[in-house]
Formats: sequence, C-alpha cells, structure tokens
Amino acid sequence: MSPVSRIGFVGCPTQEGFSSLIKAGHEVELVDLDNFHPQAERWSARLLPANVCAIIKRIVDNALSLDLDVILFDEGYGKCDHARAAAAVCQEHLDIPVVRTRNDNLTGHGTEICDSRLPVIEKAERILDNLIKPEPFEAVRLVKPPAALWGVPASDFELYKLFPDGTRLLGWFRCLENLTPADTALELEVDPNVPTVFFAQTFCHKNILAKELARKYSGLYVDMDGAITASAKAKIETFLRFYVSSDR
Repeated sequence: MSPVSRIGFVGCPTQEGFSSLIKAGHEVELVDLDNFHPQAERWSARLLPANVCAIIKRIVDNALSLDLDVILFDEGYGKCDHARAAAAVCQEHLDIPVVRTRNDNLTGHGTEICDSRLPVIEKAERILDNLIKPEPFEAVRLVKPPAALWGVPASDFELYKLFPDGTRLLGWFRCLENLTPADTALELEVDPNVPTVFFAQTFCHKNILAKELARKYSGLYVDMDGAITASAKAKIETFLRFYVSSDR
C-alpha cells in the first residue's frame, strides 16, 4: 500500500492548493480542522484569549492535537483576522508546514444541497463531507422553502434539528457548498418572502452582518458560543412557530 499523508485543512482551500501538496502515487487522507474531533486536546484554553469564537478555538485544538503531515490554511475572505492569527499560532507551535493560501474563486459549483428538501442537519453534513470526498448530488430545487437559515457552519449541530425539512441554507454556508468563499454577493442573498434566522458564532465578525440583515429582512438574529443555549433554542422555536405556515 502506498504511504498515507494526512493533510489538515482549514476553511475552503482551492483544489490547486490541495494538488500542490499531494505526492504522486500516495494515498491521501484529508482532515477538516474546522470540524469537531473528540480526541483533540484543549490547547486553545492555554494559547488563545477567551473572546475568540468556538471554531477558531477548535482549529487550534485540532491542529496541535492531531497527527498531521501538513496543514493547508485558507486564510482568505472565508476566514477572519482571528483565523489568520491562529495560523501564526499553529506555525509557532508545530514542526510541520502550515501552508497559508487564499481562495478567491468565483466560479460556482452550485448549491443543490442548500436548496434541496433534505433535513438541515443532513445538508450541513453533506456539504462538509464534500470538502473531503465530493459526491454527486442532484435534487429538484425547493422553490418555496418553509424557512431559511443564514450564516456559517455551527459549532453545535443541535441547531439544525430545530428547523423544518427543506429549510434553505444561506450566507457563507451557501458559499461553502458553491466553493466560492469570496463571493460576497452570494453570501448576502436573502429572499425577503421566506422567514429567516440569521446566525453566527459568538465573537465572530459575521455577527455584524447577521444582525443587520435580520433587521433589514425582519428575521431573527441569534449567536452561539460553543453549544446552543436553551434561550437561543426557545427564540428559534418561537420564531418558526409564529412565521412558518403549516401548509408549506
């Protein structure tokens, strides 16, 4: 068997970025460092200030805990200054290369999953899994979704269980499926006729957009630090109960 290289990645790097690290004839394992890995140690508690979002903490925990050969760090528009600083922390504390890149791609790959009838948690899992192993997916676009959720991938997937099947994913999550993290126009697309929850991780700069868009479109703004709280859950459930029609 060919030797295995473990490439950790952050954000949404380009395919060219991945290709530059893959050795000819070698089997490669990709590890998404934005995702939860239960074996990771809490390095972030020692190295990062408390007012950093849960995803940035998770990236540092994973990068310093998992057995990797190299890290491909997309520090472009899809991330933030906190993430770029976290890349520097990883470089300082690791003996493996941390390759920093920026994905400015604007050629879309489609948003079939975001627009489908699937349960929201399955949509989220499929989109994130596709970053590691792309799978073809075809579905009829749900023209009149019952609700929409704008934002970034949540640190706690319990959030997604609150929404009815077919809820449309908007914001940066939509850009992620489309593989265009720098597409600001796509990130800002909102259907004013669909009741929408606007979400961001606590301490994330995207809270600025989330709150403003919620005001503009009469939606619900919520944030979450790590795990979803009973208060946030109650707000979302009440909003959906009030605005989502039973006949949709």
